[in-house]
Amino acid sequence: MRNIKRVVLKLSGEALAKDKGFGFDDATIDNICNNIKKTKEMGLEIAIVVGGGNFWRGRSGRNVERATSDTIGMLGTVMNGLRVQDALEKMNLETRLMTAINMQEVAEPYIRRRAARHLEKGRVVIFAAGTGLPYFSTDTTASLRALEIGADVILLGKKGTDGIYDKDPNKYDDAKKYDRLTYSEILQKRLQIMDSTATSLCMDNNMPILVFGIDDPSNLVKIVEGKEIGTIVKESF
Repeated sequence: MRNIKRVVLKLSGEALAKDKGFGFDDATIDNICNNIKKTKEMGLEIAIVVGGGNFWRGRSGRNVERATSDTIGMLGTVMNGLRVQDALEKMNLETRLMTAINMQEVAEPYIRRRAARHLEKGRVVIFAAGTGLPYFSTDTTASLRALEIGADVILLGKKGTDGIYDKDPNKYDDAKKYDRLTYSEILQKRLQIMDSTATSLCMDNNMPILVFGIDDPSNLVKIVEGKEIGTIVKESF
């Protein structure tokens, strides 16, 4: 994509763990953050929404009440946000971690105008703790925050795939990759790339989504350079 200035980068918790599946993989985090730095030096304003799946998934807490389980997951995203913040600041990038759950000793509370001002001043803003409410995914958080701060596109970094396919490419050799899709096609085909709430929010407000493979973090730089990678999702083409 060309002519993008402000983006929301959605990072899953699993992307920070690489093949471990749990916790942090330091080399992977450094590689991702190094490429974030490169895109920042290219003039991009970057906000990051982090997931928490490398620690806890709310819907997976079978023996825990759903609202409580989701809250545990939100706290997992805060741990991820702190880890990414630390890596970025060691690379001399000024950052701000903002949380939807008030924890002033750890991070700033999320305030829309303050987040936008941080971006204008050249800081990388990390959004953690989801929306602060149970039953909403971090995909929905990414859609909501992108709209609130006036982002040009959501960069949806996926682990294990380089775009959107009609079926799991890791299981089926004949899986077909889509270069372009509309929001309606994602919902109609039931392509599980984002949950339906997040997809509908983007559709209703015409927020573009670019789905790409985060296993190769240099894809971030390629996107800013205007190279066509991944799958772009828009209202119309």
